[in-house]
Amino acid sequence: MPFVLPEGLAPEVYPLAWLVGRWRGEGVVGYPGVEESAFTQELEVTHDGGPYLAYTTTIRLVVAPDDAAALDTGGDAGDEGLDSPPPAVEGDGPVWSTESGYWRVPPERPEGLADDQHPVELLLADPSGHVSVFVGAVGNGRIDLVSDLVAHTATGAAVNAGKRLYGMVNGELMWAHDLAAFGQPLQSYASGRLQRLED
Repeated sequence: MPFVLPEGLAPEVYPLAWLVGRWRGEGVVGYPGVEESAFTQELEVTHDGGPYLAYTTTIRLVVAPDDAAALDTGGDAGDEGLDSPPPAVEGDGPVWSTESGYWRVPPERPEGLADDQHPVELLLADPSGHVSVFVGAVGNGRIDLVSDLVAHTATGAAVNAGKRLYGMVNGELMWAHDLAAFGQPLQSYASGRLQRLED
């Protein structure tokens, strides 16, 4: 099926048009001090006609029914007016991370960029108390990014640097994230494989 540009998409972000949509899939996260775990992910890239794309994503750890039941605190409707959680089902799990931000394609082309590539920027914020600016290149269904700036609050996660790769492979969105944080050198942190959801 041929790709069709989303209606009303700004020409400035045509190189990123293949990202636009809702995506869902699975992946794995693991890092020194973090046990390797499977997760489910929902990701959405939207536009409002401006020269940027809006990005949001939520990752939830996969929890087997026995483990999910252990997460149930056993509260009842009388406790602060909250109902008991619904019965645990496989795949339901706690939120591991969320991110929101914007994709941009700057007009200036840096030296050394291949003719079939465009510069790209990704600005991200997450509730762990840090914000990041990634820069890189997009072309031929692939995006390579490295962190240009990472800042965090006094109580924010001690993240120092990152590297990300996104790619379209047989209609699926594949991604990988390397991270330098908590005194550890840059290394693999998470990766995922997502399918586009039909509207």
